[in-house]
Amino acid sequence: MDAQRVDTFLILNARYFEAHHLPAIRERMLAMDDSTFLRLATLNFKDPTTMLIVSLLAGTFAIDRFMVGDVGLGVAKLLTCGGFGIWAIVDWFIIMGRAREVNAEQFFNNVSIIPTTNTTTNPSPSGNAPV
Repeated sequence: MDAQRVDTFLILNARYFEAHHLPAIRERMLAMDDSTFLRLATLNFKDPTTMLIVSLLAGTFAIDRFMVGDVGLGVAKLLTCGGFGIWAIVDWFIIMGRAREVNAEQFFNNVSIIPTTNTTTNPSPSGNAPV
């Protein structure tokens, strides 16, 4: 894929990822083909700012944890009413980073570098070409 297209994607979507993930994302995108890029364009990334707002408004009810996919932590936080308020306050500081980590996991899980093709030159099992 061309570098201009990759750089445009990164400019538009850099806020969804941690800064230390951006070089690896750029390398993977440069190695992928156009069909993979089209699949990547359909991914819905979690907005860290939205997650912070949800955490501020409804963090006691664990909605922020459910939105990032942490169901187990969400249930525990919900049953303890946000860890008696302390867990909800702690999440104000870490939920944006968690949303960015979830986005990076989603990106790396949906992008494959090497296409799976059979490139064997000698199809015979014995190693000798058929006569």
